Amino acid sequence: MLRRMQHPLAGIHVPLVTPFTPDGQVACDALEKLAHQVIDAGAAGVVALGTTGESATLSTHERRSVIGICARVCRERSATLIVGATSNDTAASVEGLRGLRAWAEVAAALAVVPYFTRPSEQGVLAHFTRLAAESPVPLVIYNVPYRTGQVVGAATLRHLARLPRVIGVKHAVGSIDADTVALMADLPEGFAVLAGDDIFTSPLLALGAAGAILASAHLCTAQFVDLVRAWHGGDVDRARHLGHRLTALSTALFAEPNPAVVKAVLHAQARIPTPAVRLPLLPASRPATTAALRHANALAEPTD
Repeated sequence: MLRRMQHPLAGIHVPLVTPFTPDGQVACDALEKLAHQVIDAGAAGVVALGTTGESATLSTHERRSVIGICARVCRERSATLIVGATSNDTAASVEGLRGLRAWAEVAAALAVVPYFTRPSEQGVLAHFTRLAAESPVPLVIYNVPYRTGQVVGAATLRHLARLPRVIGVKHAVGSIDADTVALMADLPEGFAVLAGDDIFTSPLLALGAAGAILASAHLCTAQFVDLVRAWHGGDVDRARHLGHRLTALSTALFAEPNPAVVKAVLHAQARIPTPAVRLPLLPASRPATTAALRHANALAEPTD
């Protein structure tokens, strides 16, 4: 366990939302403040241009602005910066990764398993073999089958872990399934598993995950940080208690498509200027926002 704690990706990483101004532009000042806030609360780093950041609906100029802001904050705070930079097109992904040379602060790229085209697992291996050979930064595989339509088993993940420059996986398979148990039972040396399904964070940490990339950690960041420390430190009773409460928060935040509810709560807390999301996403409903706020406020209250 102590060995895993020392991994460069250990801890909580917050995949930042992209705040928008009332006229629909990227709210750069709000993004910068948000990055500082989560790091102040103990996050090990941030993720720019993840799904939560609505990267698919940002222009090239907006993406560069987001990376630049996050890079500056991470440089000032000595925090880890991970950037989403790939797609289901291998050649385009190589170009996206090469573009990260512009920011020396980028510690790793979040590289999604190819979606929609649904290659075989051999095709997935060939895709990442090419990316690993060309990337100027280490890679974190983003394994999220309910978005990609592509299941990647434990054996394939172990093959990926042996590729040069592949240092971890954001594991978001929608459950603690047999492949997850098998992978965690025999982790490759130096390969970090990061929880990526917010509601399964606590059980994955219990199995030995190094940390997590969590949209929910925009809220109650310090408690999510404490959850990681409790599991890594062997404080099982505290970890279980925190895990149950934070799972309830995550469930509320994901009641509607992410990041709508997260943004609505951040706006209600006056941390971003609007709750706006870009189509095809729709703003969060009032009941979903109210429920998530209630959970966040309850977690902010001191307990015995």
